[in-house]
Amino acid sequence: MVDTRNGSTVTEFILVGFEQSSPSTQALLFALFLALYSLAMAMNGLIIFITWTDPRLNSPMYFFLGHLSFLDVCFITTTIPHMLIHLVIKNHTLTFASCLTQMYLVFGVGVAECILLAFMAYDRYVATGHPLSYAQIMSRQVCVRLVSTAWFFGLIKGILLDYMTFCGPFCRDNHIENFFCEAPIVIAFSCEDPQFSLKVIFANAIVVLLSPMVLIIISYARILASILGRNSSSGRGKTFSTCASHLTVVIFFYTSAMFSYMNPRSTHGPDKDKPFSLLYTITPMCNPVISFRNKEMKGAMVRALGRSSLSQAESV
Repeated sequence: MVDTRNGSTVTEFILVGFEQSSPSTQALLFALFLALYSLAMAMNGLIIFITWTDPRLNSPMYFFLGHLSFLDVCFITTTIPHMLIHLVIKNHTLTFASCLTQMYLVFGVGVAECILLAFMAYDRYVATGHPLSYAQIMSRQVCVRLVSTAWFFGLIKGILLDYMTFCGPFCRDNHIENFFCEAPIVIAFSCEDPQFSLKVIFANAIVVLLSPMVLIIISYARILASILGRNSSSGRGKTFSTCASHLTVVIFFYTSAMFSYMNPRSTHGPDKDKPFSLLYTITPMCNPVISFRNKEMKGAMVRALGRSSLSQAESV
């Protein structure tokens, strides 16, 4: 990539992030996000462990939840450690290869999570609307295929969006007014007209975000109709409790992603981009807290911690 202004090759980007914040603010942000990241890694790791090892959680819902936690681990590890490093050291540079890799992982994992959330909504609809044939419809083979589909489209979309971002030379600037490499910001540095690439990413965002959202809305509309048609108030409460966690995750994740990738670039700016990017990035950290509101998850966590304590006592 050649800078047409001075003929030099652009080999790195500079993440501005929270550089303009005061040292005390940076220290506070570092402590806060280090605590959140550590907690999210520990809790997501626990969810992955108990959903894949506890026989009482051998159902499609927890199978999907385990994979969602794995995606969350991948997603936050792609962005948060970089942000923590840049809050501590003065060097905020990121090589071209690192920026490309980070953006690919953000795209790939983000798309996979969007699709997986839609499949999880469909799973809840089948469990609520067709309880007698639930095991047959959502068999193990079907669940594996759905998760594989989410990963496949995530990896493919990541390649496409990465290519559209880095297909041309950059010469306008290399200062990214954010704490990670975000496609719309990087595209604006292109020597060529960035409008085509921005339109492609916008169109892909519509497909990736709105298509799963339609499936989620339809699924929950049918779930609501099924719940209201029941006579048992206890059954309604249990179903609402089961679906509330997933719906909360969906609302936070999709809202922040839509503001990051589907609003006109004329409305963007450092003060507007960073809050939505921050929400989009830290939402996966909140998933475990929401998931552990489920009674079965709480019971599995207690059993897992109990087994761990027992094994430690026996080793002593």
